[in-house]
Amino acid sequence: MRVLIADDHPIVASGCRTVLADEPDIVFLEAPDAESAERIFVSEHPDICLIDINLPTVSGFELARRLLAQDAGARIIMFSMNHDPVFVARAIDIGAKGFVSKTGDPQDLVDAIHEVEKGGVYLPPELARSVAFAGPAMTSNPLSKLSSREMEILRLLCAGKSLSEIAWLVHSPYKTVANTSSIIRQKLGVRTSAELVRLAIENGVA
Repeated sequence: MRVLIADDHPIVASGCRTVLADEPDIVFLEAPDAESAERIFVSEHPDICLIDINLPTVSGFELARRLLAQDAGARIIMFSMNHDPVFVARAIDIGAKGFVSKTGDPQDLVDAIHEVEKGGVYLPPELARSVAFAGPAMTSNPLSKLSSREMEILRLLCAGKSLSEIAWLVHSPYKTVANTSSIIRQKLGVRTSAELVRLAIENGVA
């Protein structure tokens, strides 16, 4: 079984190898960003893709969207320090088959890989409960109003990217990105860039 780890922190990839050291049939492929992960996915066809949400260029959500556009059967597990129910729900909406918190039990990673490899889906029990009972919290979180593409553009805006840079990164026309930027501000009820950045930081996006 070939597992692609898309994460820009070498220590995380090393930790994954350590956790899965007792699984001799696993071969690891590693990528530090979305672009190299996409190239490896196309050339190597890994069985499982373990994707960090916070990659250095476009996010893991955007990477997952691209991989699934190329292969609807791609088996993706999102992997993040942020286990807010909004992020877990967003991963499921995109098409990920699992979500594992970096701060959770290492056994969760082992169980997720085996379950998803068999064609199943996996959420650690604690995360599953948080999503199941997060109704009011999800509704009150302003980010729940945004689509995955809007979340991606918000993250890049807060990283200081210009609209033209964002258009290039997300493979969309400039006009589409500019319109989406305006829609984001309307949905979140903010007018200035400072307000947008503050809201994003408070909700774990930036």
